[in-house]
Amino acid sequence: MTNPKLAVLGAGAWGTALATLAKANGCQVSLWSHRDSLPLAAAVEGADVILSAVSIKGVRSVVSQVQSLHLSTETIFVTATKGLDPETTCTPSQVWQAAFPNYAVVVLSGPNLSKEIQHSLPAATVVASSVTSAAEFVQSAFSSNSFRVYTNPDPLGVELGGTLKNTIAIAAGVCDGLQLGTNAKAALVTRGLTEIIRIGNSWGAKTETFYGLSGLGDLLATCNSPLSRNYQVGYQLALGKTLTEILAHLEGTAEGVNTTEVLIQRSLWQNISIPITEQVYRLLQGKVTPRQALLELMLRDMKPEFSIPDQD
Repeated sequence: MTNPKLAVLGAGAWGTALATLAKANGCQVSLWSHRDSLPLAAAVEGADVILSAVSIKGVRSVVSQVQSLHLSTETIFVTATKGLDPETTCTPSQVWQAAFPNYAVVVLSGPNLSKEIQHSLPAATVVASSVTSAAEFVQSAFSSNSFRVYTNPDPLGVELGGTLKNTIAIAAGVCDGLQLGTNAKAALVTRGLTEIIRIGNSWGAKTETFYGLSGLGDLLATCNSPLSRNYQVGYQLALGKTLTEILAHLEGTAEGVNTTEVLIQRSLWQNISIPITEQVYRLLQGKVTPRQALLELMLRDMKPEFSIPDQD
């Protein structure tokens, strides 16, 4: 389709970056925020693609508003939110799909730090859907010589990779804030990936997806960049600041804070071993200091690196 129309819901750093990419690629783009005077109905009118880049806390509200509108049956929904619904522990795409069961829903996720994309630095991402044609349509809308887009048939895995790494990024920020060195951080990120895969598998996602851009790729980006809000939360906690103080001065939302709490709920329901997440949760709750959290991880019972099933 020539010059498809995209409605981007959410005018934060990520939504704005995606809108800019699509516009530069020849798409007709409308960018909507709940703070704008532009009505939502006007923003999505005639849209071939409705892309949601709102924070997880705003997803249900936006979904409810879109449900009240008249849409073409060919409209494709894209979710670029990285988080978990605190009420249901559902992913954003599951919330959208439940509201629009007869529509194609695509997940967009990858190692995509907004500020780097805004400066036209090269990046790659993944669009995933159970509807191949929908993923390919979105792929063509965003692909450019500075933004490479891959497709994937495992939307749940792609979405969870981008969501679960935020908790590990908080831990990585703590590691750097405490100046624990490269060895410690390498061990943390590697075991963090194991934890992510364990959670994802319990959810029904494919293991191989987590070794791709939306899993390992996004994990490496957010665990190593000061541009990551989740990394900054951990780094500043290690410097002695309170979570309240950090969040009050943070640009945008650190979704890992909410994700960590939701993961604790889910691990209790499904009896999943998530030791790193548990320590991050206790740290965020103020129950342990950064150094105490590290010590508890280091003093866990000795065991093989891999087991069947992996018990970590």
